[in-house]
Amino acid sequence: MTTSTRPNGEPAAPQADGAPRDSGADATRTLIALVTAVFAYALMQTVVVPALRLLERELDTTPAWSTWILSAFLLSSAVLTPLLGRVGDLYGKRRVLIAVLGVYGVGMIGAAVAQNIGQLIAARVVQGAALSVVPLSMAILREAMPRRRLPFAMGLVSGIVGAGAGAGLVIGGLLADHLPWRYLFVLGALLAAISLLMALRWVPESRHTAAGRLDLPGAALLGFSLVAILLALTQGPSWGWTSARVLGLFALGALLFAALLAVERGRSGALIDVGELRDRPMLVTHAAAAFFGAGSYFFYLAMPLFAQQVPGPGGVGFATSVTVAGLLMLPGMLAIIPASMAVGRIATALGPRWPLAGGFLLLTVGSVLLALSHADEWEHLVFYAIVGAGSGLVMGTLPKLIADLVPLDRTGTANGINNIARTVGSVVGSQLAAAVIASSISSRAAGVPDSAFTTLFWLGAAAAVLGAALSPLAVRHAAAAASSARPAERELHP
Repeated sequence: MTTSTRPNGEPAAPQADGAPRDSGADATRTLIALVTAVFAYALMQTVVVPALRLLERELDTTPAWSTWILSAFLLSSAVLTPLLGRVGDLYGKRRVLIAVLGVYGVGMIGAAVAQNIGQLIAARVVQGAALSVVPLSMAILREAMPRRRLPFAMGLVSGIVGAGAGAGLVIGGLLADHLPWRYLFVLGALLAAISLLMALRWVPESRHTAAGRLDLPGAALLGFSLVAILLALTQGPSWGWTSARVLGLFALGALLFAALLAVERGRSGALIDVGELRDRPMLVTHAAAAFFGAGSYFFYLAMPLFAQQVPGPGGVGFATSVTVAGLLMLPGMLAIIPASMAVGRIATALGPRWPLAGGFLLLTVGSVLLALSHADEWEHLVFYAIVGAGSGLVMGTLPKLIADLVPLDRTGTANGINNIARTVGSVVGSQLAAAVIASSISSRAAGVPDSAFTTLFWLGAAAAVLGAALSPLAVRHAAAAASSARPAERELHP
């Protein structure tokens, strides 16, 4: 039986499974601290999106370089997240969480004082470490929360990821419209500092850690393979998808990933558990995250662009400000939080397969409605709210599925890999959306035609349909049977 200590030095109550649980008050404070830390990350992943044109102008750079403000963050996040999740599993989640928040704050300060595009991109690389806050938080919750509150807590933290990303679009627009661009990162530094103080005070460190050492060869192979693949996806539109450089990067990424699987197979303490990747429910859970990441970015790019575009001869666009464009997405972002928190109750009432499948089905409905009709502002508000509710169910279910599939000492690592899958999907979605938009523009004066937006909404529906089709395979048959046979146990283990 394993115990842990709270920040004040008192031992937390041990559980039969070896996972310590804090008292109700301590658990609530832990949840507040983790929600704040995750919100600080989620907000800053999108807060720069409305200001990209402004940053391009203020830093006297080109569109190709300005896109790296986003791409560098995504690349760094994908490479560092599984590594930092594994470090947390090995050496303590609280310790790593505090270190990550400190580094994140340094990255924000670096961005706020950047004098050129190169310095800003370098700061964004440092900031990318913050994605690991999400899997670390899930692992901490699994140890620190009472069982009956765990589904709610995981759902809330998952919902904050999506809601924070939506809030970033609104807040980024407000700051870009009214203050110098450096305040975008001043805000991030303040949030990082607040999160760090709360984590120091309220987040307990568990003594339940994984055995073994950090798998540096596995981390290097995974990191280089992800860099090659994501760099090819990011640079494909500018270099050409059939160019030697892009094809070479894809081939290099595939070779490195094959080498990773060969090195990790049967290795004790491996960063990538090859057995997990062969496990159908785990593989499907990662695939669902990838489809969700791709589908989300079709909306992130299409809806603000539609809202801000001045209607041309075809009458497409609302001619709103950056701020109003973000506000049109706000109901959808707010819908994410209650939907995420409802995952446990839905699983208890209907079975563990339904939250993920239901989420993707709602995403499909919202996407189809937007594809069929998006000429009025009320349609964006209402139909994207349906998309947001579906997103909340998906985001709340993924970490719960992983918690059901892996042992306690693999929680951070497995959630980190799931976040990689979502990040790769996001890059694919963003580049595909950019390609659809670019190929549809006949001249700068004409703007983006309505057919391009319709195509993007249909692509969002296609990604959601694929996710819905996979969803039933993400749950083991034994788990589903147990869920339906023991309603009393479902209340404890939804």
